[in-house]
Amino acid sequence: MQFLKYLFWCLLAFMAAVFTFGNWTTVDIQLWGGLIAQVNLPFLLLVTFLAGLVPMWLYHRTARWRLKQRLQTTERTVEALRVSIPTEPTTTVPTATSYATVQP
Repeated sequence: MQFLKYLFWCLLAFMAAVFTFGNWTTVDIQLWGGLIAQVNLPFLLLVTFLAGLVPMWLYHRTARWRLKQRLQTTERTVEALRVSIPTEPTTTVPTATSYATVQP
C-alpha cells in the first residue's frame, strides 16, 4: 500500500512538472497605482490555489481542535461520574408489608 502512495505522489509531481514546463509564460498583473507585475503563470496558479486552500485548512484544523476539546471534557465528566457511582448494586429485601395479603 505504501508503494501505491509513493507512486501517486510521483505521478502527481510529474504531471505538475509537465504542466509547468508547458505553460512557462509571463502574465501581466495590473496592481494599484498603475503598477504592473510580471509573474510566471505556474507561480500565479500556485498562489491562487494556496489562497483558497489555506483559509479552509485553518478553519478545518480549528473546528477539529474544538471538537477534540469538547470530547475530552465529556470523557472527563463521564469518568468523574463513574467514580462517584457505587460499583456494587444494593439489593433490597422485600418485607412482609410490601406484599398484598390475599383473603379467601
